[in-house]
Formats: sequence, C-alpha cells, structure tokens
Amino acid sequence: MRAPQPGDLLRVDGRASVQFGGHRALTIRVVSVGAEVTHMGWIWLTGYVLNRRGTATAKRDIFVQVAGLRRAREPPPSGQSWVPANSVQASISVGASGRAGR
Repeated sequence: MRAPQPGDLLRVDGRASVQFGGHRALTIRVVSVGAEVTHMGWIWLTGYVLNRRGTATAKRDIFVQVAGLRRAREPPPSGQSWVPANSVQASISVGASGRAGR
C-alpha cells in the first residue's frame, strides 16, 4: 500500500498496531499525515473514526505501521443502501411532470 494521504478511508486493525487488535479495530478517514520523522515504517495519522453508517464519531491521532494499513470499503451515502458495482441496476426515466415513466 502506498503511504496514506488526506481523504483516504482506512481499516486499522492489529496488523497496523497491537492497540487496534480484535474488537478495537476501527475505520478512519485520514485528515492529515504527520511530517515528523518517526520509527522506520511507522507514521502518525490524524483522522475521523467512522461508524458503520459512515458517520464520524471521534477525531483521533494514531501511530501505526504503514505496512499494516488496509483500504476500507466506502460506507453507503446517508439514507441509501450499498449496491455492489458489478450488480445489475434498472433505470427509470423522469418526465417533465416529475413522475417516473413506465
């Protein structure tokens, strides 16, 4: 994985740091990546912890191994259900009256 950048959505678990093992794993939206020199392969990340609906619940600064970070699946937009990209979707047309065509 390349180094995280602001906007990335990451799954942080025990592979990134023992403090996030098991039920302490979290999904975080990266806000910033620390510029200071740290231990080889470790970085400071600042970001928002997201719940299963994609709502930010807390802002955190975490110290993690880059090699242990994984990309997380984007949560569904608020009020919508998630549909896999390879699924078949039907489309409808909306006329000038604003009603769906049949």
